[in-house]
Amino acid sequence: MNRRNFLAVPLAAYAQNTDPNRIILDVFRVNFLYTVSDKKGRFVINLNREDFEVFEEKKPQNILEFIAESNLPLRLGILIDSSNSVRDRFKFQQEAAVEFITSVIRPKEDRAIVVSFDNQVELRADLTGDVEKLSQTVRDMRAGGGTALFDAIYYACKDKLMRDQPLFKFRRAMVILSDGDDTQSVMTREQAIEMALKADVVIYTISTNITRIESEGDRILKHMSERTGGMTFFPFKASDLAQSFENIANELRSQYNILYRPEPIKTDGQWHPVQIRVKGRKDLIVRARPGYYAPKT
Repeated sequence: MNRRNFLAVPLAAYAQNTDPNRIILDVFRVNFLYTVSDKKGRFVINLNREDFEVFEEKKPQNILEFIAESNLPLRLGILIDSSNSVRDRFKFQQEAAVEFITSVIRPKEDRAIVVSFDNQVELRADLTGDVEKLSQTVRDMRAGGGTALFDAIYYACKDKLMRDQPLFKFRRAMVILSDGDDTQSVMTREQAIEMALKADVVIYTISTNITRIESEGDRILKHMSERTGGMTFFPFKASDLAQSFENIANELRSQYNILYRPEPIKTDGQWHPVQIRVKGRKDLIVRARPGYYAPKT
């Protein structure tokens, strides 16, 4: 078992990058993963490259590559808050996570990691398609301690989910079960989001808050999901939690991927807003991250 304490590893070099949310990318190609749904929330999965248009800072871009395959291999990070603050709901989290693993992971194509976080970040299961191993790992967890959420995201993206290249040949996603209340991390929220964007990881968050009153932790979870093109779910009982996992599983098999070369190319280190639209279809909704930070030369 590989136990990681972010206070004990050399993260100082990581923290030196003070520009939040920057993506270090190939300046010749920008990659976007996204979903399309109708106004009732139903996924639309039968669109072609010619159906889409991309605008960067309101300027049309030429799509170089388009992928609409629902069977691309998955690289998943399952991050489970094992701190004291979620102790009351911990068993529900475990049950739903196991159901998600058994229903989504295809052993021959997909790989997943399981990471727990309290005071420390702990790699419970390395990248594997072994469903039983992943499931048993989740069942063996126990709750206790503080919350190092941002460190867990940073570690899982940088050290694990970026491993298989090229990025666009796999669908990368992270499912986080937490109350969003980080108390222990060395990394900041924006540094965690930055690394997720660099790794092309879509973050789905599942709040453990059952008060029906939005907390600061809920707002943090929503922000991380929205910035990476994911979603946040607010289940109030075990059956709702299972439904949240099912919704994520359905979305992972219903995504599109495009790559384009920015025209003009800018290496200014600035934020560049991007819009993806379905031509002539105002009834369809595209959900993706809202842009990217260009590298700076």
